[in-house]
Amino acid sequence: MTPSQRRILVVAILSSFVAFLDGSIINVALPAISRELGGGLALQQWVVDGYLLSLGALILVAGSLSDTFGRVRVLRAGLLWFGITSLACGLAPTGVVLVIARLLQGVAAALLVPSSLALITSRFSGVAQGKAIGAWTGWTGVAGIAGPLLGGILVDSSSWRLVFFINVIPIAVTMFLLRRVEEPARPAGRARVDVRGAVLAVVGLGGPVFALIEQGRFGWASPVVYLPMAVGLVSFAAFVWWEARAPQPMMPLGLFRVRNFAVGNIATVGIYAALNLGFFLFALYLQEVGGFSATLAGFAGIPATVMMILFATTFGTLAGRYGPRLFMTVGPFVAGTGFLILLTAVPPVDFWLHVLPGIVLVGLGLSITVAPLTSAVLGSIHPGQAGIGSAVNNAVARVAGLIAIAMTGTIVGSTLDVAGFQRAMVVVAALMFAGGIVSWLGIRTPAPTSDAPAAAIGEPA
Repeated sequence: MTPSQRRILVVAILSSFVAFLDGSIINVALPAISRELGGGLALQQWVVDGYLLSLGALILVAGSLSDTFGRVRVLRAGLLWFGITSLACGLAPTGVVLVIARLLQGVAAALLVPSSLALITSRFSGVAQGKAIGAWTGWTGVAGIAGPLLGGILVDSSSWRLVFFINVIPIAVTMFLLRRVEEPARPAGRARVDVRGAVLAVVGLGGPVFALIEQGRFGWASPVVYLPMAVGLVSFAAFVWWEARAPQPMMPLGLFRVRNFAVGNIATVGIYAALNLGFFLFALYLQEVGGFSATLAGFAGIPATVMMILFATTFGTLAGRYGPRLFMTVGPFVAGTGFLILLTAVPPVDFWLHVLPGIVLVGLGLSITVAPLTSAVLGSIHPGQAGIGSAVNNAVARVAGLIAIAMTGTIVGSTLDVAGFQRAMVVVAALMFAGGIVSWLGIRTPAPTSDAPAAAIGEPA
């Protein structure tokens, strides 16, 4: 790896790190937020889903902007906006203000994720790309899973507001490093943002999410619930119709004609729905039912973090050499089995007996799965479409998590208890298994490629 490639990899990891960290660090802070601002389970869902909603709906636009305006420029804008909105979240006086700030923060995150991953795919290829994506996956996965530990420490030692203020540190470091990163060459042409597609996507996702979260309070028979659901479903159908006809669509449907891209995204739905729902309820359950402090609840996820650090790069490298199919099949089954073991975590919860074995398997399964999944999806499309390709895959992942968390009330009821948690873990395991089955049936191993010379790696197609 050249010094330039190493710097790009560090910048890409840090840029995505803050986005993934903020998506997970919030989980252990939810009980404290609810105690201070009120709102119960509904506010807890909105604090998480507000972020995922704007991230999932707008990440596609951000991917197009990344391909058109440049990865470095879009990253810089995203980092600045993320810092501003993080401060707004930390200063929020009410639950409504916090949710609005989280919606705006998700917009910034949408600018960060596809551009950072596209930097890697524009500078690495072959086995080297698989190894780099493995490193990116491992460290961003650490952000997603280790976030609860950091959040727990901040909540217990001071305030939940620090989980947002702390974002300023990695943002400042990344902005400094970004000064020395050259902009990869990009196709010529003016950007045309698919405004109509973006609006339809926001309404198409926002309506069903609102209905799923609020149905516990109003009931399905209420127009407050069924009207947003209907409008959202119609808008989403219109979004798909428009994207097939738009001159410059934010989600080029032609990408889904590539087998591994299409199948990889279908597998992503199950895997990331399970991942988001599983860890969301895991952190809440340990505190609200298991009696853990925020710090201890965060600490419970550390074994999965260790597994990601130890093995994600290794499995990314192996997938680059042998193909992703086997890893994308075995990994979800290992992780799903880990979630099933968590069914034994009934009060009094013993961490070593009830939590550790399951969470180790979850971490191992994710290590086996995530880097090969990313490689399968992005390695199947033209390098010139890396930005929009990574945006589509990330959008699918975030939307899957968005819908899964929105369905929390439907699965567990209005109050989280042992029975509700156990139902949820069965659902989570089933989603993981489904992702593995889809991968085995649909993913094809591409022809092996050798590493490209360093000078050619960053050349645009």
